[in-house]
Amino acid sequence: MNLLSNVVRGDALLQRGPDASVHSSAGLATICLPYRPESVGAARRFVRTKLRAWGLDDLVDDAVVIVSELVTNSVETCCRARLLVGLRRPTDRTVRILVGDGSRSMPVMVQAGPDATSGRGLAMVHRLTHGRWGVTPLAFGKVVHADLATPTPTPR
Repeated sequence: MNLLSNVVRGDALLQRGPDASVHSSAGLATICLPYRPESVGAARRFVRTKLRAWGLDDLVDDAVVIVSELVTNSVETCCRARLLVGLRRPTDRTVRILVGDGSRSMPVMVQAGPDATSGRGLAMVHRLTHGRWGVTPLAFGKVVHADLATPTPTPR
């Protein structure tokens, strides 16, 4: 059974593949990663490379922070299934970052104290996306998505 067995807000199905395999189609790219800390760096490289290929260099910094936080959260669930990272263009004005895992544990934004060493990740995602993120529970896991607005083209 596919880890992501339904469509997330009209997105194309993210396909499952072997470790670190990349699947691409028009406006959608996915990578399947193992649940290991080094997958965070692999997800960052994947997002950076794909956004640059799409000519969206202005989104790279924010997208890398977002995918780092979401993949770190997934890796920390210690789930045994594969972790999927997707990048999609639902419209020409939006890039959607998708992170799917096999854990039904839902992400929670907490108020981290000034001395806390963790707990600020989802608050950063919330701020960078202007609140345009969410989670879709699945029968065998969940998909967390975060949307970034593409830069407005400058008139010529």
